[in-house]
Amino acid sequence: MEDSMEHSPKGSKETLSPEQIEAKKALLVECEKLATAGVTFVAVHFDGYGDDGATEDAKCYDSEWYAYGEHEPLDRDASCLQEQFEAFVPWGYENDCGGFGDVILDVGARKITVERNDRFEDYTTTSYEV
Repeated sequence: MEDSMEHSPKGSKETLSPEQIEAKKALLVECEKLATAGVTFVAVHFDGYGDDGATEDAKCYDSEWYAYGEHEPLDRDASCLQEQFEAFVPWGYENDCGGFGDVILDVGARKITVERNDRFEDYTTTSYEV
């Protein structure tokens, strides 16, 4: 098992902290049980701005693909995995304009993906002579 996570699109890797290494091991150990129960994805969504953020509860899905809000979660308690998922929620996502995203466990592929989207402010300047 690798102690890093790949970044799409370039495929670069991020070194995991000791806490994340243990969390990854714990989540991957659960894959067999989850697959047997018909779970294809487990995900945690996070969202915040202005120095305040929230992480939702871990939810299980039986869909062919995962996208936040696209599928109804299964009625299965995944609270025992919450702490492990939270180890991957990016630090500082809630600062300034904030950010949002998901930590996703693909049960069949035994792969954890962190998808972070950062918000930012922009402006346009128009200048003309009169």
